[in-house]
Amino acid sequence: MPTHICSSEEDVVDAVVAARRWRSPLEIVAGGSKRDFGRTVVTMGSTLDVSGLSGIVSYEPEELILTAKPGTSTSEIEAVLAEKGQRLGFEPADWGALLGAAPGLGTIGGAISADTNGPARLRHGAVRDHLLGFRAVNGFGEAFKAGGKVVKNVTGFDMPKLVCGAMGTLCVLTEVTLRVFPRPSLSKVLGIRDLTPEDGFALLRKVWSSPLDATGLAYSRGTVLIRLDGEPAPLAEKCAALRILLDREMLEIPDGEIAFRAIADGSVFEDMPYDVWRCFVPPASAAQVAAEIDSPLWLADWAGGLLWVGTIPGTDTVRGSVRRVGGHSVLLRAEEETRERLAVFEPQDAVRLDMTRRVKAAFDPLGLFNPGRMWPERMEDV
Repeated sequence: MPTHICSSEEDVVDAVVAARRWRSPLEIVAGGSKRDFGRTVVTMGSTLDVSGLSGIVSYEPEELILTAKPGTSTSEIEAVLAEKGQRLGFEPADWGALLGAAPGLGTIGGAISADTNGPARLRHGAVRDHLLGFRAVNGFGEAFKAGGKVVKNVTGFDMPKLVCGAMGTLCVLTEVTLRVFPRPSLSKVLGIRDLTPEDGFALLRKVWSSPLDATGLAYSRGTVLIRLDGEPAPLAEKCAALRILLDREMLEIPDGEIAFRAIADGSVFEDMPYDVWRCFVPPASAAQVAAEIDSPLWLADWAGGLLWVGTIPGTDTVRGSVRRVGGHSVLLRAEEETRERLAVFEPQDAVRLDMTRRVKAAFDPLGLFNPGRMWPERMEDV
């Protein structure tokens, strides 16, 4: 079956028009680092390779706005931003090694579609808070744009939020515009050891509710990690205020940035035989959920709002505990059979499922894009 290799929006339009003509669903790929995330895409082998849509279209450091093609690697974007002392606010994670691919292959389109928010989401928000606008091709074979290229844009539907975490099931991105943030000149990570989960999460919530604007609040194996950013003098004041706030002995972690990078990427699970879940829970319930799951390996980010949990392969000991506190969970890594048998993404109730289907039908009525990636689905007539 054909592989459509696209290097322009016009190429994508032609490929989608051909797919409509032949009723041939497409698996959308670029870097391929997250191809094993989600359910198996149901196609006849047809792929739409958008890795050729690569490169930074425009960058306005003074306006804190960057526009890029979706196949641009996040590492390239971060390098360009770093030259101007700026960064992506949502700190995109690199799950390549965790999912069996090479690290560094992730693209900005993939980061948006898979919602790969890192530790700094706590301070700067999720990817949906940073995607100002995009261009794309819908399932009718029509190129369209949504949002804009300015931070303040209040006209029309807020469609950029729809494509974040949609796993490429609504449209094919051909250009994205993001808000970026200044990169602080210094970052310091402080740790407190030998804490129970209850005490550790209580401390993290205390810091989170303070005006210290921490950019990382994690808990792992009895140790709390707190990341503070800033210029030299303000950062010193923040650290002093933190010591007064917690009144605990704290250690400065020399490789703290590496530790937070590893937390974002799920590195601790890379060589472990476990299935890997990401559980989104109210931070005040994190210790309770962790105790109920009783995982052989787990850690927490976002002050307890995100639990990384390893489980015995093929089992679901997670969702019941997470649902009871009003949270939801995503099975990030497992064998294909497990991903087919267990829902990778949180099952939806009837009302939400109906809404999801109608949104999908509005963008992609024939079900051409990544069918089955998020939930079982079938081709539907126009």
